[in-house]
Amino acid sequence: MTVRLMPHPASFPADPPPDPDSAWAVATHDWHAFDEVTSMVNHWDRPSWRPGRRAVYWLITFSTPLLIDHARQCQEAIRHLGFDAIGMRSLHLTLGRIGLSDALSRSQLTSLAAAVRRYCLPPEFPLSAIPMTASRGAVRYSVAPWTPVITLHARLARASNTIGLPPMGGSRFVRPHLGIAYCNRSLPASEVRAAVEPLRLLPPVPLLVDRVQMVEMWRVEGAYHWQVLEEILLPTG
Repeated sequence: MTVRLMPHPASFPADPPPDPDSAWAVATHDWHAFDEVTSMVNHWDRPSWRPGRRAVYWLITFSTPLLIDHARQCQEAIRHLGFDAIGMRSLHLTLGRIGLSDALSRSQLTSLAAAVRRYCLPPEFPLSAIPMTASRGAVRYSVAPWTPVITLHARLARASNTIGLPPMGGSRFVRPHLGIAYCNRSLPASEVRAAVEPLRLLPPVPLLVDRVQMVEMWRVEGAYHWQVLEEILLPTG
């Protein structure tokens, strides 16, 4: 399943990188996109997330000691910005939203998990977390390669379509990344660039993606929380 990445104004960066599987190309492209941002926005200013709202997502979560140590180092370096740091047990790459919790039954989610297991998920794959960049509302790692992440997204979306759930969102517009801190107010992006740019000299962190999790997610003050509903292992080798 080949997915051709396409520009989209709601994605960040709006244009995909010239080579989505080159760590250098992805990191350079992400930084150039952030270099054009003039003002940061409040990540939490999202009217669709009203109090008490819960939604079901597909996530890739990470808990390797090397990434945790690396992310802590980066969070400490930007602590003076006063952003909402992501907890070390909550490091994740968002693949897509399945739907709102109150619109989904447990039987639908069970059927979805079964469909995902049937649809030949890609094998486990290596991923590099590349320090450090930002979007309009968060400080984050670039990640590469993108192709296995996009392929995984496309197969999850296909499973949703097959059992009649709402579309998950186009795989062509996915921009994989791994956040470490959420911006909680408006401020000049130049302040964030000055804090983040020295971290770009740090080495990438090697990761292995060997599973995907279906979670029910909700927001609390300055953070996302979730509970795992399903965990699906990717084939080995």
